Amino acid sequence: MRRLTPVLALGALLLTALPAHAGDGPAHRESYGTKAPYAPLQYPRGYQRPPAGFVPVLTENVSRHGSRAATDSEDGDLILALWDKAEAEGQLTGRGEEFGPKVRALEAAMAKVGHGGLSGRGRRELADTAVRLERRLPSLFAKIADDGEKIDVVSSGQGRAVDSGTEFTNALAEADPDLKPLIGPARVDKDLLYFHKAAGGAAYRDYIANDQRLKDTLKGITDQPRTRAVAHGVLRRIFKEPFVAGITDQVGAARAVYDLYAIAPAMSEESPDGDGWGMERYLSRTDAAWFGYLSDAEDFYEKGPGFSDSDITYRMAGVLLDDLFAQVEAKRAGTSDLGAELRFTHAEEIIPLAALMGLPGSTEPATPGEPYTYADNPWRGASVAPLGANIQWDVFRKGDRYLVRMLYNEKETAFKAGCRPIAGGSAFYDLDELERCFGRS
Repeated sequence: MRRLTPVLALGALLLTALPAHAGDGPAHRESYGTKAPYAPLQYPRGYQRPPAGFVPVLTENVSRHGSRAATDSEDGDLILALWDKAEAEGQLTGRGEEFGPKVRALEAAMAKVGHGGLSGRGRRELADTAVRLERRLPSLFAKIADDGEKIDVVSSGQGRAVDSGTEFTNALAEADPDLKPLIGPARVDKDLLYFHKAAGGAAYRDYIANDQRLKDTLKGITDQPRTRAVAHGVLRRIFKEPFVAGITDQVGAARAVYDLYAIAPAMSEESPDGDGWGMERYLSRTDAAWFGYLSDAEDFYEKGPGFSDSDITYRMAGVLLDDLFAQVEAKRAGTSDLGAELRFTHAEEIIPLAALMGLPGSTEPATPGEPYTYADNPWRGASVAPLGANIQWDVFRKGDRYLVRMLYNEKETAFKAGCRPIAGGSAFYDLDELERCFGRS
């Protein structure tokens, strides 16, 4: 059995992501939406053992890139312009006086990382996930090394996804140097891992751009009195009342503050003390939760289960589900020399795939005319597709029989309703059963 280096072994035992900040907790985490940093959901030694005689022959994943910087400086530019004006007019609160310098430091750190680029935390998330994978299936990776099987690496081609693949495979190679020559050159497949922008996403893009029901629903959710009240409260933590009263778009300004709050945990390693930026000082928990809900509502309708009478948001993810099955089927047919298939992508792919597969939290669409709310729907961006989110299939063989186990954010997860495991409570499913259940046989 191959052994990890001491540093990687330590990383493999981490059960939670690095702390976002001193006050982080479940309430805060949910308010980050899909910008919540990654945390594995199951203790590594708690996985079920495969049935007697079954040995691992393949593992494959679909992983979102890790924590990153904001994709541009728009939020910082907007709020700093207001802050500079308020400072000149003596209209900052005591708390607001420290806000501007913090935002400037955060914006400088994100510019140094590169807008949209992986942060230090994001690189750690991917490396640690890779190490836990190697430790979960040591006999598989020993077999890959001994038999010279291939490890295929494919991404959307976007920088943060490419870099995520690099961090992941570098950690694998450090954990077991014998794997390094077997890791293929990373390739790009936009049709598979950037399908929302590829040919297969044409109808989806038309929906986003032109569907009036979508626009009306999201406008109705956002344009509530509570949104205006929350926005005013957020701005009053930073600016004095006369200045806030003069801000034409208070909701837009407050959302910029929220967006900086939401991205700050992803940049924790770049903060001066390495523990966070203290952005939670500028939104109460309830105000952050409200803006988190508005962000989740947008993602729910634009990428997730959406309306109950339409599958436009997730139908296009079929190409990715097909590929998950194709890799297992090729292994069974004896036409594949792969030991691992590693894919790196984005929230725009993970969220619809979760809905298509009926993963926990993604099974309930919204009835038209009854808007999505936290009270009546379990969908939460922080759970469905946090930064670094992943879906993994481990494949086991005994003779001519193949079993599949699914992990969702590293937690053993049942396949959708109607799929029967090999026994009650088992995490293992016969491949033939999954093909029946998903209509492939």
